[in-house]
Amino acid sequence: MVALKPFIRVQREDFDLQTEIAMLTEGRQDIGAVVTFTGLCRDEGGSLNALELEHYPGMAEAEMARIAELAIARFSLLGLSAVHRYGKIAPGENIVLVIAAASHRQAAFDGANFVMDFLKTAAPFWKKEHLANGSTGSWVAAKDADDAARDKWLKP
Repeated sequence: MVALKPFIRVQREDFDLQTEIAMLTEGRQDIGAVVTFTGLCRDEGGSLNALELEHYPGMAEAEMARIAELAIARFSLLGLSAVHRYGKIAPGENIVLVIAAASHRQAAFDGANFVMDFLKTAAPFWKKEHLANGSTGSWVAAKDADDAARDKWLKP
């Protein structure tokens, strides 16, 4: 059996949800469920003008692919796409997209959650705040809640 390869991209430009779904599902009759997750930039109560995302080129894509391949194997996914943006992203704009396709909904939901929980903690992306008052904020620190979300998948 040929291993399913996920669609992985890291890009500056925005993505279109419907186009991404079509690329994954077009001509497929074996897919019974598609789950999407789109992460957006928040304005943090009006204090944020933009979020600047940086990544480690080559390593970010490799880690995203590794995570996606784990999800495909663990949840018997029939397709998986992950797109992560970099550069300055304004509130309301897309940051990340995960699409998981499976025969049944639970596998698709679990696959998408698994990928996001690991992307948040393992993929080499960094976020810097650009504040509405014109100043540059700090690099956004990792959150304990993100580690806890990832760790639930590590339990036997």
